[in-house]
Amino acid sequence: MTFPLPESNPEALGLDPRPLERLCATVERHIAEGHHPGAQVAVARHGKLAVFRSFGRSRVAPDMAANADTLFLMYSNTKVVTAAAVWLLAEDGLLRFSDTIAQHLPEFAAHGKEQVTVLQLLTHQGGFPSAMVSPEIAADHDAVRRAVCNFTLEWTPGSKVRYHPTSAHWVAAMLIEAITGQDFRAFIRDRVLAPIGLANEVFVGLPEAEHGRAAFIYDPPAEGAFPSRAGENHPGHWRVGVPGGGGYGTARGMAAFYQMLAQGGVLNGTRILSPRMIEFVTRDFTGDRIDEYMNLPMHRGIGPHSRGDWPVARGLGAIAHPRTFGHGGVGSSYCWADPTSGVSFAFFSNCRQTEAFHNQRMDVLSNLAHAAILPA
Repeated sequence: MTFPLPESNPEALGLDPRPLERLCATVERHIAEGHHPGAQVAVARHGKLAVFRSFGRSRVAPDMAANADTLFLMYSNTKVVTAAAVWLLAEDGLLRFSDTIAQHLPEFAAHGKEQVTVLQLLTHQGGFPSAMVSPEIAADHDAVRRAVCNFTLEWTPGSKVRYHPTSAHWVAAMLIEAITGQDFRAFIRDRVLAPIGLANEVFVGLPEAEHGRAAFIYDPPAEGAFPSRAGENHPGHWRVGVPGGGGYGTARGMAAFYQMLAQGGVLNGTRILSPRMIEFVTRDFTGDRIDEYMNLPMHRGIGPHSRGDWPVARGLGAIAHPRTFGHGGVGSSYCWADPTSGVSFAFFSNCRQTEAFHNQRMDVLSNLAHAAILPA
């Protein structure tokens, strides 16, 4: 399968190569210092790939080098891919963002959740941030549906902004299945990823044939070794495709996905979403309201968050244009697009680092990518 972004170089795309060289050198230094075993980074602009590099090891034991085919655990970067499937349902006229979840999934009304809307769900205002789907039932979608419908509210929907680490997107997955009658993973593949040429680069639910490509994920080093996160480094986890945190992808795949968003819903000549839809779902719905999980405003869109004008930014880079939007993966990754310049960026690593290190690291890497942007 041909990758949808033709290869180019920074200079040809109006990017200063020097900050990008410093970006790659910083990733190499972090690996040398033992912060993570391996990584990938990709930068694209105007439908072409400016930079794509792999670093270090995808697995520590047995020792495997990271390469262009390595798939990294995307963690919560998966949320925007899952959200894109919901955007498609809205564009197909099958739901409205003002609809309640219960209009399409009637059992969800249990325990006072009848008024939770699709918009509240995907902007982290649903009211059930701590709810969980047990890994033991994650492969049984009938059991998952019963579990999400049995979620209980912790506060009145819409009254707070608080990040829902996994619960909201399990609901979104069951919403997709209720409306389409199709496994949410298949719908994401068939309607979001395959049409734009990313079915071999980004996965929500990793097929067995691709398991050998999966990088292992590790905890920060202890006594000189990276402890393996056993609960995530096995075929069962890979296959499930947790919709809020279990996708796998390459950095170039997610840079291409965000190119599609930066270009108003089209990639390599194939349109899957309208420009107006992208403008709507990436706008700031929560403003300067504090996300109580992150302890700062996150400027939530219906899937990604945006930079906004707050002095401190999470992951997207302090010097980013206010309209820059994207998402991170806990302690390990960030992907974003700047629609004003046409630049997209993706960084993956395979260690779930501390928030202190991760936030500082991503501010540096994202700022270097933004610093490379020259006037068109």
